[in-house]
Amino acid sequence: MNHLIDFLAVALLGIGTGAIINWLADDLPFSNVIKRPHYPDGLPRPPRAWVGLIAFLTGGRVSPSGAKLSLRHPFTEVIIAILFVYTVFQNGFTPQSLYLMGCVAFLGLITVMDLEHRMILVLVIVAASIFALVGAAAAHPWERVTFQDHLLGGILGFVVFGILYLGGFIFSAVMANMRGEALEEVALGYGDVLLAMLSGFILGWQALIFAVTIAVFLGGAGALVFMAMRLVIRGRYEWFTALPYGQYIVLGTLIMMLWRAPVIAFLQRGG
Repeated sequence: MNHLIDFLAVALLGIGTGAIINWLADDLPFSNVIKRPHYPDGLPRPPRAWVGLIAFLTGGRVSPSGAKLSLRHPFTEVIIAILFVYTVFQNGFTPQSLYLMGCVAFLGLITVMDLEHRMILVLVIVAASIFALVGAAAAHPWERVTFQDHLLGGILGFVVFGILYLGGFIFSAVMANMRGEALEEVALGYGDVLLAMLSGFILGWQALIFAVTIAVFLGGAGALVFMAMRLVIRGRYEWFTALPYGQYIVLGTLIMMLWRAPVIAFLQRGG
């Protein structure tokens, strides 16, 4: 019974954290000023609607003008709650769990803003990186992974994805020039470079290699699904369309955070 109460408390913490993520994601991409939780039309939400899940369950989803909160609000809160509960279930109430839950919260905020606004903010990356490094020094989240490993992971992520970013920029510029178009988007953004750096800070350089491998495969699968959907819906697909890549880096990072040992063992023996 005590464990059930503990997990319920963690779930509520996850829902509250998800609500904070939604609150920040509504304002940070547009301003450094964080307003009171509001609807898409800017009208303030009543306190009972500050948590998206409660807003949907109690009829507080719609503002007086008819603007509706998106499904992103309850979905984010539920996903964060599930990840928090799973983390505590696997690791107990330990410094490692606190470290992982903090990283999950930052990655959740980054994912929401990247998917919805195509933005990875430097301010959020800096705050998350400080948390990751301080947490790694204090909590020692994984055995045989030193603080230097975390530092090297960030450097490795930045360098590798920096090279990919420059290569993608040159490729996109050449293709745009050949088509006689202005360069508007690149295959890999600078925000993805910073996100890869953060992933390295969180995981350490050894696990980062596996996270990047997972992200590459997930990105390829996601591109194929996107292409197939465009062909089905529109009957055509524009080659070299830039797709957001941040969510795949986040997924690779989460997988290595939560299932580090079994994934490494699986990949090392070739599946």
